[in-house]
Amino acid sequence: MTSLPNLSIYHFYAPIYDRFFRPLTLGPRRDTIRLLELQPGEQVLIPGVGTGLDLPMIPTGVRVTAGDISPEMLKQAQEKAKGRLVELKHMDAQHLEFEDESFNAVLFTLVLSVVPDARAAFGEAWRVLRPGGRMAIFDKFMPEGRSLTPFRRMLGQVIRYFGTDPNRCLSEIVTGWAGLKVLKNNPSLLSGQYRIVLIEKGILSGVEK
Repeated sequence: MTSLPNLSIYHFYAPIYDRFFRPLTLGPRRDTIRLLELQPGEQVLIPGVGTGLDLPMIPTGVRVTAGDISPEMLKQAQEKAKGRLVELKHMDAQHLEFEDESFNAVLFTLVLSVVPDARAAFGEAWRVLRPGGRMAIFDKFMPEGRSLTPFRRMLGQVIRYFGTDPNRCLSEIVTGWAGLKVLKNNPSLLSGQYRIVLIEKGILSGVEK
């Protein structure tokens, strides 16, 4: 059974998150959403919506299903959802209660470095994404091809107490899913340790499935 994050961290973060993280992440969030090229009438899933900083940047006419494991974070997101085609849900990104192939697009913003099992969360999002759909990710990852040094391992253990893991490799999360194609993998904050990634879910034949 996949474990849950330490919810007390989000109880602390919720009232102050926007003040500290909005200025830093506003540009990358906008760039990530733009890559999805969302169209009116499409359905997008945001697992781990946090305080809802992404919601005002979703194009008009796009239907959004967004959720978070933290009730305190969802309460903050409610204000940003007003007047928009947004349905907010209490959800665990590692166990989504949606049918297969339910969404045209998925947006992961600073989620895969936070959930206890990033591959489980990615797999659930992949399951509910329709063939031909797109997934965009903005998050921090360990540089590919580098070994985990003792210092970085120790630093990661310290940072995990604050609710995030800087030592996860993107390739370990996204490799092995049928039909997956990475279209873009662009450097963002901190000299590229934060990445903006666009992934496409190919339409498979019966044999490939």
